[in-house]
Amino acid sequence: MANALKGTNFEFAGQKSLYIGKVRDVYNINDDYLVMVVSDRISAFDVVLPKGIPYKGQVLNQIASKFLDATSDIVPNWKIESPDPNVTVGHMAVPFKVEMVIRGYLTGHAWREYRSGKRMLCGVPMPEGLNEHDRFPEPIITPTTKAEEGHDEDISREEIISSGLVSEEDYLLLEDYTRRLFQRGTEMAAEMGLILVDTKYEFGEKDGTIVLIDEIHTPDSSRYFYAGGYEERQAGGEPQKQLSKEFVRQWLISNGFQGKEGQVMPHMPDEFVQEVSDRYIELFERITGEKFVKADTTSIEQRILKNVNEFISK
Repeated sequence: MANALKGTNFEFAGQKSLYIGKVRDVYNINDDYLVMVVSDRISAFDVVLPKGIPYKGQVLNQIASKFLDATSDIVPNWKIESPDPNVTVGHMAVPFKVEMVIRGYLTGHAWREYRSGKRMLCGVPMPEGLNEHDRFPEPIITPTTKAEEGHDEDISREEIISSGLVSEEDYLLLEDYTRRLFQRGTEMAAEMGLILVDTKYEFGEKDGTIVLIDEIHTPDSSRYFYAGGYEERQAGGEPQKQLSKEFVRQWLISNGFQGKEGQVMPHMPDEFVQEVSDRYIELFERITGEKFVKADTTSIEQRILKNVNEFISK
């Protein structure tokens, strides 16, 4: 099995800090640039699983890089270059403390709230008479707070503005960008025989300009359905064919783990790790329409260090 990048601890020229997230290691270079290394770690239920997934970081980084380039005419973004298959280098921006979640379909968290009897999500009404995975008449924006620790919390437009998290002028711009990005993502997915179900965007501010930051339209931040047979499956009350990491969550659930107190993380056999790796590569090829080219994983850390140092020295 190929090597997996579990984590990094580089020291780059001008490095001021290192932030280690669930999946990404983010290096601050002179408070001006960020070097984002996308590892092969995988998380579910807010827990990082014990084994890395070979090529997962490359898949996520290259999908995000493609969609950042494909949407830069809608809103400027943080990306400067991707000097390594697992790395994007970009401008540092001050993040807004909200995540812009947009949903085209009644799925996931929205469906769980709906099923419990709620017809309002983040201050947005949801129509009566819908079934799981039904399409909303119009996509709805359901923002969340961006928690430093623990779970993000649902929040309404009114609460965001009244609490001063984001000014009204900026927030209306964020909503506009979110709808336009989702429309572009929907069109690109349709060309690949897919439905972009829901996704999230993160924005920041640099030199007074709003920019798109982090990842976009990856299977970790978005949910996709296969378009072929969608209507028939809905009519028959069957589950939709999903293109996301939902299958990892389902495997954990079937092995008695949902991240709750007292639950023990199940052993991940090599065959399952390989299956997850294969699924991520399939995700890449289905979403982008391109053949996935596996990077050399013999010495991933040395490869990344060399490529990033060459970029910084320029």
